[in-house]
Amino acid sequence: MTGTMTAVQPKPTQAIEGAILFLRRWLAHPLRMGSIVPSSKALCSRLVKHGWPEDGTAVLELGAGTGVITRAFLDAGLAPERLVVVEVDGDMVPYLRATLPGVTVIEGDAKRLQELLPERFRGRIGSVICGIPLVLLPLADQKLFTGAMETVAPGRGFLQFSYCITSPLSGSKLGLNPKKKAWTPFNFPPASVWRYMPID
Repeated sequence: MTGTMTAVQPKPTQAIEGAILFLRRWLAHPLRMGSIVPSSKALCSRLVKHGWPEDGTAVLELGAGTGVITRAFLDAGLAPERLVVVEVDGDMVPYLRATLPGVTVIEGDAKRLQELLPERFRGRIGSVICGIPLVLLPLADQKLFTGAMETVAPGRGFLQFSYCITSPLSGSKLGLNPKKKAWTPFNFPPASVWRYMPID
């Protein structure tokens, strides 16, 4: 992490708009959003630390919400062209595109990553951050999401943040090896960062 670049922060009116938008979308789709508030700076910093990509590769973020995690990577010095985010909520996408210049923002279902990911990112995904609350989904859907991530970033695994005390996903059922990488009480609610790697 270089720390040499400062992200373009939302203007005060955009920040307020983002907070209102997040709450409104949570009320409309609580299971899709997972939390009533965006991730804290403390949680974002841990995701940046454990999700920093190798040189020449990009970060893929699923379920970007209002972009707080994306901005944390930008603030840490990651060039916007090395970030691609996928967001299923069509109301969130225009806000992300307006407040994250240079970042590739894709509207679509992350289960269809193989067809959604632009050609320029194929074979270049070095890190995957999953903001989708997979723990709330049935096992069949979990398998579709984790399979999609493995397809575009083979062998890379993914980071998942969760408010569960134990692993939010069953490694044995999904063919994954879970490892807790970080925990922060300075999030509402307190959150953990888990890395899931495919079992050889």
